[in-house]
Amino acid sequence: MSAASPVLPPAPAPARPGRGAAKPLSSWEFWGRLFVLPYLLVFVVFVLYPVGYGLWLARDPQNYVQLAEDPIFFRTLINTIVFIVVAVNVKMVLALGLSGFFVQSRWWIKILALVFILPWAVPSIPTILSVRFMLNPEWGVINSTYFRWTGLDGPNWLNDPTLAFILSMLMHIWKSLPFWTLILLAGRLAIPTEQYEAASVDGATRWQKFRFITWPAMRGLYLTSVILSMIWTLGDFNSVYLLTGGGPADLTHVLATLGIRYLRLDQIELAMASIVVALPLVLPLVFVMMKRLSK
Repeated sequence: MSAASPVLPPAPAPARPGRGAAKPLSSWEFWGRLFVLPYLLVFVVFVLYPVGYGLWLARDPQNYVQLAEDPIFFRTLINTIVFIVVAVNVKMVLALGLSGFFVQSRWWIKILALVFILPWAVPSIPTILSVRFMLNPEWGVINSTYFRWTGLDGPNWLNDPTLAFILSMLMHIWKSLPFWTLILLAGRLAIPTEQYEAASVDGATRWQKFRFITWPAMRGLYLTSVILSMIWTLGDFNSVYLLTGGGPADLTHVLATLGIRYLRLDQIELAMASIVVALPLVLPLVFVMMKRLSK
């Protein structure tokens, strides 16, 4: 009779971490989080803190009461709405038309496209100030040329509020038109050429090709570009501030430049309040754009 083998106790089951126990990080996760920290620090210091500090400075309701009592504010608000509605839509319609022109593959169009893009590529300060010098009523090149041709004095371009504001919108269109033309040109190039060839075989006109091929394919891109351009235009102060300085008599200000006016008057709370006032215009546009991009 053989001796019975000893019965060993069952091995204990491995302990399961509790719900609150932290899972140890792998080396990839550790280094990944470590490399993200500098970007988070930059975001907090240069984005989150300035925005939060600006909102804190504009927290007092009395700032908005003083803002509403300033007669320049309502004129500025109207200027901003007109600037967004008129300048952006004119710019985008022109960009849509020019994208159809530059999509052609002729060699001289490529050279013209290089010249066309220069206003957007060159920094704003030298270009806009150059135009301001050209519009000088006494020694500007425009009035000087006009006087040599006619013997008459030219208009004081920037002394009339309506004319100065129109020139500011034209400056904005001139500076940003090449960028949006390139965006829409890329959208046109994404459309298969076979569709246009088939439409030509069927005898379609250029308008019919645009209506039934180009526009359906580019409608989403065009509307998204319009919304994004509106958002950027709300923060564009170069076109107005560098050309007119908000004058004459502070009648050509937009919300982006009104804050600079209050800063020059050492009224930083009103400057921040004028920027906060733009949020009801910006946030709906951001919401609509993000909703369109999420589809």
